[in-house]
Amino acid sequence: MGRRSPPQPAELKRRRRATEGRPGTTLAICNAAYTPRSSRVAIGRWRVRVSPPGACMRHIFGPLALLALASATPIRAQTSPPTTSASTAHAVDEVVVTATRPPAQTLLDRKVYTVTNDVMAASSSAAEILNNVPSVAVDVDGGITLRGDGNVTVLVDGKPSAQFSGAARGLSLLQFPASEIDRVEVLANPPAQFKAEGSGGVINIITKKTRKAGFSGSTQLTVGDKRRYVFGVDGSYNTDRLKLSGGIGLRQDAKERLTTSNRTVLDPTSNDLVQSQQNIDEHFRRLIPSVRGSVDYDLNDRQSVGASFSHRELTGARFFDQHDLSGPAMGPATSLSDRHSDGHEWSVDESEALHFDQKLWRPNETLSIALQRSVNRERERYAYQNTFAMPAAAPTFDDLHLSHDIVKTEFSADYDLPLAHEREVKFGYDFEGDQNAFDNTGDNIDPASGLPVANPLLTNHFRYRQQVNAAYGEYQTPLGAWRLQAGLRLEATHVSTLQITGDVPGGRSDVAAYPSLHLDRDVGDAGKLSASVTRRTTRPDPEALNPFVDYQDTHNLRAGNPDLRPQDTWSYQLGYSGTVISQTYSATAYYRTDRNSVTDVTTPISADVVLVTKANLPLTRSSGVEFSANGRINPKLSYGVSGDVFYSQIDAVSLGAAGLKSTTGVNLKASLDYRPTSADTAQISVSRSDKRLTPQGYVTALNLVNIGYRRQIRPDLAVTLTVSDLFDGQRYRRLVTTPQLRDDYLRHQIGRIAYVGFVYTFGAPKKAKAGFEYDQ
Repeated sequence: MGRRSPPQPAELKRRRRATEGRPGTTLAICNAAYTPRSSRVAIGRWRVRVSPPGACMRHIFGPLALLALASATPIRAQTSPPTTSASTAHAVDEVVVTATRPPAQTLLDRKVYTVTNDVMAASSSAAEILNNVPSVAVDVDGGITLRGDGNVTVLVDGKPSAQFSGAARGLSLLQFPASEIDRVEVLANPPAQFKAEGSGGVINIITKKTRKAGFSGSTQLTVGDKRRYVFGVDGSYNTDRLKLSGGIGLRQDAKERLTTSNRTVLDPTSNDLVQSQQNIDEHFRRLIPSVRGSVDYDLNDRQSVGASFSHRELTGARFFDQHDLSGPAMGPATSLSDRHSDGHEWSVDESEALHFDQKLWRPNETLSIALQRSVNRERERYAYQNTFAMPAAAPTFDDLHLSHDIVKTEFSADYDLPLAHEREVKFGYDFEGDQNAFDNTGDNIDPASGLPVANPLLTNHFRYRQQVNAAYGEYQTPLGAWRLQAGLRLEATHVSTLQITGDVPGGRSDVAAYPSLHLDRDVGDAGKLSASVTRRTTRPDPEALNPFVDYQDTHNLRAGNPDLRPQDTWSYQLGYSGTVISQTYSATAYYRTDRNSVTDVTTPISADVVLVTKANLPLTRSSGVEFSANGRINPKLSYGVSGDVFYSQIDAVSLGAAGLKSTTGVNLKASLDYRPTSADTAQISVSRSDKRLTPQGYVTALNLVNIGYRRQIRPDLAVTLTVSDLFDGQRYRRLVTTPQLRDDYLRHQIGRIAYVGFVYTFGAPKKAKAGFEYDQ
């Protein structure tokens, strides 16, 4: 017999029409309330197969699909499949319904943003990805704010880390690879389960975890201008009981930063007006290798253990050329000098963690125990050459060595008991211990012998110890049409400091209660109304307590204040979110009061030198309305837009201000995602951070534009092209205006960076299953 020719397009079209809607076609969905007698129902001309919970983990979406079809056609019960000859003559086709996680979700106590679809993630850092998240802003140095508040606690997978503590946080955000991030949780009003530290709230970075059975992974290579590159390999191996994952990475980065300061000072010694200008051209080149791994093992059906580690190291060169001039106001310069620096940087971030989970007697009753230790170490050394053109003088040479060690240890035990009628109880204990050491040494080179001579003005050793013992309880229950989550956290804190240079001890102890309350309810078919109130605190940064004067910048000296008090914050918010067709939107009104917030105070101490210290503000207030919307304009084009209309007020009378200072502004972010084909994705994102008020002036707006393109060459290989800061807009400008000082400070990060890269995935793809598949 001859081979049958393949069906032609017309024949295929006829077969599809014959199959559509006929009784032999099955739509597979899931039902939490599965019973064998009702496993199949008929909906019009469709036959729907309802799978039991054990066969489909995504059963929550079965009733939704069923309800959607039921609204269009009448339903009649059918206890058994049709047995007519017509039904047995055709093969049964199963329809698999798939969905992807939405870009933004509003939960009872947090908002969750998916970032895996961001093309920029292939080459950028956590700082750039976080800058695309609504209400979050990250400046050129990695300084992060939430609703304009920089006192934000950054967690990784729900745990604190030394790399995001104190002065190390900004550089760590610029190093952390965005390709490791799955989603970002923003908790402006965190529940009692989270530590009370951070008046601005909590940002929880959730890293990627592969759940595919067997071996799978990916590798990427991205190359940029100025010899930049990003290389990484990630892999995992999963069985029923054992889950292994890990990765290695290597990143080389290069940056250039231009800083200009124009200053007019009322000289405190001569009482004359003096003008000065400082220009710095700074260059960095950094190499950052990293490695990480984790193992999780189910001992039995009730017990599991796990361990993880990570190590990220930075080595690099840093040099700058500085030009200084000064003279009387409206007159010629009388002082002209240059300063050149050659330096080397080294830092390491590492963490180790253990956890144990025990299922107890009742369903889903669990006890979780975790122990984690994280370390951030930094070493910097710089050699300086100073030349003087006016008045003429011989050149001088000096050295500076900076180091810090931040060690954070945390132990936690959490108990979770779900009860009947959607009620739940949580209890927990948490211990956090911090041990920080800061050491600075400096010397001058003797021009006669060429040997270094210790400079006591640059040599300083400071120690900081903190212990926080915390206990919390949470209770969640329906309350009529509302869902209530109430919690209380108690924290006992003890801090001790020692300024070794001069043997100056210090410290404080306090015990405080931090309540939290969250409410939400459904409104209509797709709306949700929520409200919350929390109390938070911000303890002074360790370096902010060190009174020693830092002479690293000879014209901008810095010193801490050992008398700083913790900030106390009450935060209130009321929000609404909903969905119309395929458009999701939300709006949240918030109000916050802060007492004893910490701020910088700049004071002139000579004609061209200022001292920046720390002080507590009696009271600050802020309020505003956040809004966001996401959806599709057409099948190929989707959008996202968010913003924050805010008002802030500062009481800085005690710092010399004439009265209360206030300002209003609008922060905006927008993005477009265009997918002309299933293999192509083009993205553009725009963000604007409006002017921010300071006690002695303000910080101007910041505008950024990023673009990216991804082409899926084949199912396991993709190519990406990204350009960050397309219009070179990373300019941080700060103005300080007091009766004695006017300072216009501008720091310009040369930010336009282009990358082209390849991402290759390996491992057997996950087989499609009958039922509703949801990407978790």
